[in-house]
Amino acid sequence: MTVAIIGAGELGGAIAHAVATRDRVGRVLIADAAGKVAAGKALDIQQSGPVLGFHTTLEGTDDMSRITGCSVCVIADRAGQTSSEWRSEWQGEEGLAMLTRLAPYLGEAPIVFAGTAQADMILLAAREARIPRGRLIGSAPEALVSAIAAIVAMEAQCSPGEVSVTVLGTPPGGLVVLWSEASIGGYALDRVLSQVQLTRLAARTARLWPPGAYTLGAAAAGIVDAILQSSRRSFSVLTVLGGEFGVRNRVGALPALLGLAGVVSTRTPALTTRERVLLETALGA
Repeated sequence: MTVAIIGAGELGGAIAHAVATRDRVGRVLIADAAGKVAAGKALDIQQSGPVLGFHTTLEGTDDMSRITGCSVCVIADRAGQTSSEWRSEWQGEEGLAMLTRLAPYLGEAPIVFAGTAQADMILLAAREARIPRGRLIGSAPEALVSAIAAIVAMEAQCSPGEVSVTVLGTPPGGLVVLWSEASIGGYALDRVLSQVQLTRLAARTARLWPPGAYTLGAAAAGIVDAILQSSRRSFSVLTVLGGEFGVRNRVGALPALLGLAGVVSTRTPALTTRERVLLETALGA
């Protein structure tokens, strides 16, 4: 199986590294107009294989046609931009034009949007390029979930793997954390942490967006893995809403099951009154 990454910027490199070290795909292809940068980044990651113990083959190219036959395509950022420049992410009309050029090579492969500013591009891809919404998946909310799990684990003095939390809404300012549904080791959060701790967590969470490149890369790699393995675990992902929460043709984060075709199904969580008001405000419902 091949995972194609469009863009050899900082985010693209982080995704390639995270996918490769999981050692669950045979080939990672980094495609960027700056072909030498893409090839150099691929070689650098490849040479770390003996140290880190993975066998994935990595290649870099400026020939976009080489993504033909990929199992998953990940949209990242272009090479040559500063790490703080969010505009390096493929997005908007320019991103749509790029995606339209790629479409003939992608077949039915799911498309994962790894950046923090690509919600509009997801919507444009569905509206203008007529790509089925199930194939369009934004992984950035899962990066936020990971960051929240890390600070909850620090507060509760437990492993982040024991923390379960869901994010809904739209980035950057409209993401809603469902604290009412969050849990640690299967126990409701408010049974493990005090109200003071919960208030402190909510305040810290507001400052976690946007996640950094490595967190975004790890989240995208996790989404790719879930797609290829048809994971039975749900992930918080951006998708084009099709009536959830009474909203259509808007992009929002939802818990979703993923498979080789993309989004297999979504779940609409139960909300408290406050969470529902926050979500309706975020989605413009």
